[in-house]
Amino acid sequence: MSGQPVPDAELDEALALVNEDHGRRTGRLADGGSADDVDGGVMAAAAAEPQGQGHGQGHGQGQGQGHDDVPDPLPASGQAAPGARRPRAGSSADASAGTPASTAGRTSHGPHASHSTHRDITPWPAARAIAARAPRPVASGAVPAGVPLEQALGLVLAAPLVALTDLPSFDTSAMDGWVVAGPGPWSVLDEGILAGQGGTVSLADGDAVRIATGARIPREATAVIRREHGITDDKGRLHPRRDVMQGQDIRPRAQECRSGDQLLPSGALVTPAVLGLAAAAGYDRLPVVPRPRAEVLILGDELLTEGLPHEGLIRDALGPMLPPWLRSLGVDVIGVRRLGDDAEALHQAITTSTADLIVTTGGTAAGPVDHVHPTLSRIDAELLVDGVAVRPGHPMLLARILPDQHLVGLPGNPLAAVSGLLTLAEPLLRTLSGRPVSVPYTAVVREDVHGHPHDTRLVPVTLQADDAVPLHYNGPAMLRGVAVAEGLAVVPPGGARKGQELEILDLPWAVPEAGGYATGVCFT
Repeated sequence: MSGQPVPDAELDEALALVNEDHGRRTGRLADGGSADDVDGGVMAAAAAEPQGQGHGQGHGQGQGQGHDDVPDPLPASGQAAPGARRPRAGSSADASAGTPASTAGRTSHGPHASHSTHRDITPWPAARAIAARAPRPVASGAVPAGVPLEQALGLVLAAPLVALTDLPSFDTSAMDGWVVAGPGPWSVLDEGILAGQGGTVSLADGDAVRIATGARIPREATAVIRREHGITDDKGRLHPRRDVMQGQDIRPRAQECRSGDQLLPSGALVTPAVLGLAAAAGYDRLPVVPRPRAEVLILGDELLTEGLPHEGLIRDALGPMLPPWLRSLGVDVIGVRRLGDDAEALHQAITTSTADLIVTTGGTAAGPVDHVHPTLSRIDAELLVDGVAVRPGHPMLLARILPDQHLVGLPGNPLAAVSGLLTLAEPLLRTLSGRPVSVPYTAVVREDVHGHPHDTRLVPVTLQADDAVPLHYNGPAMLRGVAVAEGLAVVPPGGARKGQELEILDLPWAVPEAGGYATGVCFT
């Protein structure tokens, strides 16, 4: 595992948001409100959306029955939540001094605990911060992996790129023309100097010789005269068309860098230009952070892999969508397994997976065939995020299976799954791959956008003249809007007015190539 951990201050702020949000919600009950009052906000949001855009997202693709419950009160600092297991030795809860083990968004399920529909919902910004911090940092002194240059595109440098030679490694000609020694006019010798040519040509004052761009400069040379800046007379002597300056059009040795200079820091993204620089600086292999490995587990008996929907069965949209999406995030997808609604198959798939990240689809609610929570409880996984205050996608979850293995549980509805990818999977994978945190940017929304009373809302938008234009067909089960979107606007609780600036989340589409998508080539 590798990458830069999120600073402690950022996680503390994220966890503070959890407590603040929890206090706001439970405070309404203390003031005489009811659970129905809190969930009434959900109904208000549903009424504001087009018909057919339901909120159930826990199981299946478009057929879930999710529900927002009132969170249980937080225990006092230092006290364990009733029924929660104590953190394992070496766990993040054990290692984080001053962080309560029962902090909201870190619900634990021990071997004897049953999944409850009452859980602490994590605010959206806090969920992203927790996901980014989840991977453990690389041990100090770990030897970075070295891969051939042709395999390094899209990866991140695990060590600084240090020049192995001077660049250029000798004085070279910057232009085609003549290399001259001393003042002119010059007698043009019969020899010529080409790039890559071994040996040297000796020049006396008054001599000139034809030279190609990139060719080695003789030690006695004064300057290079470009072909268009010189003319020869009938006696074969070279005359300049303009004044000649000492050293003109000569690239001196080490003009760009000297051997040992740092060219790029650790953490730099390997782009095509970086590959060229590394090759010029003498590298055959690059020390890079290994590409994270992911496995996708498709859940649901109702899913078809071909043909038209019929008799209660629907087409699987996430199986074709998730692998290329993950690859565009720089991930090596090592497998896609279709498990149906089989609890034992899910248990075996999770416990035998060798992936850094396991991604499941559907089954994150509490229905009779929603097996994700019971399976995580059975294997004593550590729940880091169990539900997020975001629409669509609130039943998403993040769990630590092993110290170096995580699971992101996506809701079954397609757009809700996209929300889960951007909320939990993308920040975690960015840390795993060592990529720096992307700089947020905003755009002015061109029209009013409905919001949820309490939760963040992610809305597909297209960008026109620096404005964000919300797209229709943005219900949890719909992909028609995001299919033409250029980003997702982050709409705060309560909605946004025309002219308001909103944060925009990029959609990391891979670059199309003949025959399919290129892997690991998204440089945003």
